[in-house]
Amino acid sequence: MRFATLLALVCLAVATSSHAATPAPDLILRDTITDKAYRTYRLLPFDVPDGVKALEIRFDYTGREARTTIDVGLLGPGEKFENEFRGWSGGNKRSFTLSASDATPSYLSGPVTPGRWQLLLGVPNIRNGQTSEFTAEVYFQRNEKHGLPTEPAPLKSEAGWYRGDLHMHSEHSDGNCATKSGEKRVPCPLFLTLDAAANRGLDFIAFTDHNTNSHVKELTALQPYFDRLLLIPGMEMTTFQGHANAFNLREVVDFRVGSAEVPDWNTLLTEAKNKGALVSINHPRVPTGEACMGCGWSPNPPADLSLVQAVEVVNGNDVESPVTGIPFWHEQLQKGHRLTAIGGSDTHDVTSKSVPPPGRIGIPTTVVYAQELSIDGIMAGIRAGNVFVDTAGSRDRKLELSATYRESTVAMGGQLSVPEKQSVTFTARIERMTGGTAEIIRDGKMTRRTAIPAATHSWSFEETSDGKHHWIRIDVRDAAGNLALLGNPIYVN
Repeated sequence: MRFATLLALVCLAVATSSHAATPAPDLILRDTITDKAYRTYRLLPFDVPDGVKALEIRFDYTGREARTTIDVGLLGPGEKFENEFRGWSGGNKRSFTLSASDATPSYLSGPVTPGRWQLLLGVPNIRNGQTSEFTAEVYFQRNEKHGLPTEPAPLKSEAGWYRGDLHMHSEHSDGNCATKSGEKRVPCPLFLTLDAAANRGLDFIAFTDHNTNSHVKELTALQPYFDRLLLIPGMEMTTFQGHANAFNLREVVDFRVGSAEVPDWNTLLTEAKNKGALVSINHPRVPTGEACMGCGWSPNPPADLSLVQAVEVVNGNDVESPVTGIPFWHEQLQKGHRLTAIGGSDTHDVTSKSVPPPGRIGIPTTVVYAQELSIDGIMAGIRAGNVFVDTAGSRDRKLELSATYRESTVAMGGQLSVPEKQSVTFTARIERMTGGTAEIIRDGKMTRRTAIPAATHSWSFEETSDGKHHWIRIDVRDAAGNLALLGNPIYVN
């Protein structure tokens, strides 16, 4: 990474305070951010002496009225990013603390090791001609106030369809909600999201706060209480060139795409793969801009999609909006990539009674056929592709599709090799969609429709092979014509 010459002034605080409640900072860090810093990362180093038990950092910057945005994280001593990383709050906090046993959400507890620490600044937005002055006050605390549990067994051991939400945020990034009094908005406690998911009857959720794993410790501690709701750790890898969820990720990954350390998305995707994560591209067609910084999928150079397993085709309630991810997904399928379609609410406020963009928890619901209700089971189910998206988040709608050629039968996500002029028999089963219509989609184009006359409706249809590669899937529309269920493909040849 080429860091701009730091104008950081690291100075010992010289003032002494007559008020014990407001001590002077031990260090003050300053940096001047110009428009040349747009979409770059930079470091402000400072040294922590022996004997410090906790750090408190308070920071601010000018230029907010001109839409300047400066994101903040923290690196400790270490040789690799994952060893250095102590948290990332982006633009959602103005202060944080951390110690061996406690930390502000978005940050990681752990020993405050003496040596060189660094504030990590990201600049997702600064307009041409603008300048911002960044200031951080660092406080060394010599005593600490205030510690962790283990992996859950499968919550259910039988195979079946399990319903969940794969995209949400909490106080550990930019989730927010109203206080009990309703008088103001605050970072929304993670527990409220878990409780809302449990009350909605979901079987699993994935927590995907932006560029941090500070929520993992809390999820682990709360899993025994939520004994019917599987809690999957994750992270929304939030970059200037697109967002993607990494599921079953407990460690942080270096998200600084475009830097010397992480030159491109392939570097980040390889690290996520090496740490065992399943990766899904998020809201790929949402425009990138000041309203949603880095949201659109725009890796430069293009990403190797063999390192990606899924695409969020429905984000909240965008299923048939101009920014739905379905066309992007179809385009990748046509190129030969096998990516499982999933959905996620991207909820930031589980207490909201309305359904603002992106959506409420469980809208949409991703329904996965898994061998058991465990993290490994759900991850394997998504990789296999026997998955459909329930866009309205019902509790009982179902879409099943299988295909048979001679002695071989596969479900959604499966593949059959069928010689030219040979027929494949597809069998579909739809539940709780009376009055709706099923649409058979071949290579991205709707080829036929079938009415659904009953609460449970099964039928078969034939496809004749031409010996070439094709994919066939089913969508289901409700009686009003709205897309209700979105199925994954079966691949032929």
